[in-house]
Amino acid sequence: MKIWIDISNAPHVRFFNDVIKYFESEGEDVLVTGRKFGDIHKLMDVYGIEFTSVGKHGVTLEEKLKESADRVVELVDLISGEKFDVALSKHSIELPRVAFGLGIPSLFVLDNEHAVAANKLTLPLCNRIITPNIIDMWKLMQYGADPNKILSYNGTSELMHFNNFECNENIFDDLGLDLPLQKTILMRPEPSLASYLNTDCNKSVLSPVVDVLKEYANILILPRFKEQAQIFEGIKNVTILKTPVDTSSIIKKVDLVIGAGGTMNREAAILQTPVISCYPGTTLSVDQFYVNQGLMYRNTDLDDIIDKALKFIVNPSKPKELKTDNLFDIIIENTYDLAKNK
Repeated sequence: MKIWIDISNAPHVRFFNDVIKYFESEGEDVLVTGRKFGDIHKLMDVYGIEFTSVGKHGVTLEEKLKESADRVVELVDLISGEKFDVALSKHSIELPRVAFGLGIPSLFVLDNEHAVAANKLTLPLCNRIITPNIIDMWKLMQYGADPNKILSYNGTSELMHFNNFECNENIFDDLGLDLPLQKTILMRPEPSLASYLNTDCNKSVLSPVVDVLKEYANILILPRFKEQAQIFEGIKNVTILKTPVDTSSIIKKVDLVIGAGGTMNREAAILQTPVISCYPGTTLSVDQFYVNQGLMYRNTDLDDIIDKALKFIVNPSKPKELKTDNLFDIIIENTYDLAKNK
């Protein structure tokens, strides 16, 4: 069986890592493509994933449109004539369009119902859509998704990141971190380059949070790009992490995570590390999944964030049971099923 997997964002490397390795161990022919964006290429190398670099990310709307159009053409030239049996992606804009045009069955993993443009461009073209059951199916149908092609599961996509996770207990020492205070907080700025979030790349909603909490805890900042790193440079008790890095072990070892994004917050919830989401956009359903289970606190008010953060680092929350479906098995089974019934 020939499988095409397209990776368009850094977290998707970890998401597909075990899937890629499994199919390769089964003797399947797997082609992985990845665009130039963030740490995608670095992470592919870290995980030992062979890939073909195709296209890059655009910043402005005009650049996004042009880069996506160019990437479609490049992917068509690469994929056509290769007789792929199935194609897999997670929020890739280009894979569903290329797969549909070339008659390749596609499996699409979705976890953001607010990415309007991306969902309108992709969901109507997918043969099967795997999505958390907390996301309203009617919302996806408004984007053109066929309800008969939607497969819901209990959980979120971040579950895939920890199939074989073993925490590096010495991660702070290995990174040579200078942590003068007793408590440590990991912070992740907002995804300001994303089309679904209109924010200033030279500012961060985390800045006022850092200004207060730097007096109580070591602050580790994991920026998304150079400009975000510059926002926090030179601040007392603040360390800017250089990527790629073992974020999972860091999340497990810190006392608290405060994130203005999504993925890392949900990873913290799964690892049972106290987490505060101050994501500046509308609350995602996948975040609400963990809020409902008491594994994530969600607020954008500075005073409330500070108050909750201080309570968390003084009195850590107790572990809670988390029951979910096996997303890895769902993806493997549906990939084979799509290829078999194409």
